[in-house]
Amino acid sequence: MGTVNNNVPISIEHKIGDNLKVLEQNSQIKELQTIIRDRNTSRSDFKFYADRLIRLVIEESLNQLPYSDCSVVTPTGAIYDGLKYQSGNCGVSIVRSGEAMEQGLRDCCRSIRIGKILVESDAETHVAKVVYARFPDDIAKRQVLLMYPIMSTGNTVVQAVNVLKEHGVKESSIILSNLFCTPQAAKTVVAAFPDMKILTSELHPVAPNHFGQRYFGTD
Repeated sequence: MGTVNNNVPISIEHKIGDNLKVLEQNSQIKELQTIIRDRNTSRSDFKFYADRLIRLVIEESLNQLPYSDCSVVTPTGAIYDGLKYQSGNCGVSIVRSGEAMEQGLRDCCRSIRIGKILVESDAETHVAKVVYARFPDDIAKRQVLLMYPIMSTGNTVVQAVNVLKEHGVKESSIILSNLFCTPQAAKTVVAAFPDMKILTSELHPVAPNHFGQRYFGTD
C-alpha cells in the first residue's frame, strides 16, 4: 500500500486504474479463495465453492451496470420509487473456463442471452488469436458482461475485447467479470482498454491456473 501526504492509503487497484474494482475482502471471500487454491480440495468441493465465489463476483458486476429511476405500483396500490436496468444486457464467456460463470449469471438474470468467444494460443509463438465468436445480433446496443475467471497475462482478454469492439460494442459498455487476476494482467488490460470496467475478487502475483481443469474435471 502506498500513501499520499495526508496518510490516506492508496490501494493497488487505484494505482493500476480507476475502472479496476476488487471485491471488498472479508473472511468469507478469503475462505473461498483459499479452498479454490488448495491442492487437496476435492473436485466436488472445488466446484461448490467456486460457484459461490462466481455468484458474488457476478452480483457485484451487475452493480456496475447503468440503472435508471422507475416507479411501480405495489399490490396494495402504493407507489414505490425504485430502479431498473437502463438498457439491454448480455453475457459473453471466453471459452472454456469462462463457461463456468454462465450459470451464475443465469441465476441472477433470467433468460439473459450469452455469447461465446474462443481464443487459442499458437503452440510455437504463444500469440493469442480468436478462432470463434458468436454474439447476439444486436450486441452493439447492449451492456456486455465478459466472463473469464483467471487472468495471468491478460492477452486472452485483450483479444476478446478487440473482437467485441469490432462488432460495435463500446469499450465503456463492457464489464469484465473475473475471479483471480495478477497485477501484471490487470496493468495490461487497463492499459489497452482504460474505459472498460474490471471486477475481480483478488489481485495476486500467482493465479490458480488449474481452475478450468478442476472445475470441469479434466485435470
